[in-house]
Amino acid sequence: MKPTAKIAILALSILLGWTGWKGLNALLRIGGAPAVQTEKGDKPMSVQVRKTNEEWKKDLAPEAYRVMFQCGTESPFSGPYNNFWEKGTYLCAACGSPLFTSDTKYEHGTGWPSFTAPFAEANIEYRDDDALGLRRVEVRCSVCGAHLGHVFDDGPGPSGRHYCINSASMLFQAAAETKALLPRVATFAAGCFWGVEYKFGRMKGVLTTAAGYSGGTAKDPTYKQVCTDKTGHAESVQITFDPAAVSYEQLVRKFFELHDPTQVNRQGPDVGTQYRSVIFYADEEQKAIAEKVRAELEKDHVFDRPIATQIIPAREFYKAEEYHQKYYQKHDPSACAF
Repeated sequence: MKPTAKIAILALSILLGWTGWKGLNALLRIGGAPAVQTEKGDKPMSVQVRKTNEEWKKDLAPEAYRVMFQCGTESPFSGPYNNFWEKGTYLCAACGSPLFTSDTKYEHGTGWPSFTAPFAEANIEYRDDDALGLRRVEVRCSVCGAHLGHVFDDGPGPSGRHYCINSASMLFQAAAETKALLPRVATFAAGCFWGVEYKFGRMKGVLTTAAGYSGGTAKDPTYKQVCTDKTGHAESVQITFDPAAVSYEQLVRKFFELHDPTQVNRQGPDVGTQYRSVIFYADEEQKAIAEKVRAELEKDHVFDRPIATQIIPAREFYKAEEYHQKYYQKHDPSACAF
């Protein structure tokens, strides 16, 4: 056997021993990359928390800095959250934004913490990662830009997603510690999501926003597919907000202010079911608040015509393509027909 072949076999044996077979699958994307909307890794993110590399290096533990801002990967089965099942929320170790909850954590067997869904799509950004010569989808914190891990398509239903995340990228807070302080999620559809995201994003207490698609049946729809008016999705905005600074009722009232809720399957010049008016409630408390506000507005005859807004349970929210995110910040606001 040639020396080069011996070296290659030895290297593969070491890699297999280091990762374990399932860990190697995750590293090499054998599970497959999901059809999420991504951006190329060399394009800047619209992050809200900005620090220099030296500042991050000073603020973070060495392993956290290596993983989060040098795109490193911790050894499989080594992280404290791999075999960890307490109830609570996993926060970004760099900026403290909520990333995942214990309700979506499961055992995948790869050696890294695994989740089926993020806390909110607004808190996550996806990037193309071709570093190993194979397409993988990198997961980053949308608030500070930190590298978290990768997402694959070999997870359980219904989405089939498998968020494979480094423990070093996260901090855990027990449910009892975070219940009152944890940001909440709200989802609304009020026509063109460019203007809706912009106006909600200017409210005090709104922490993150994401433009996307909700209320439909197609999995991971694209803008082109949604525009066919056949997927059932509405152009939507998902918000994470601080309930100590802004209440859900205030968000609902703002929702009714920023569009015409009497129009059916349209908003201004935009026509189609994807432009319908919808409040997607996350729980019974949100449902009750939304129904109360709508009833008050109808009773007081605030609008000349009946309110057509639907109030329905939240369904899976799919983040739209990157060029739709923070559209007003990237373009002249007059470019939007909203």
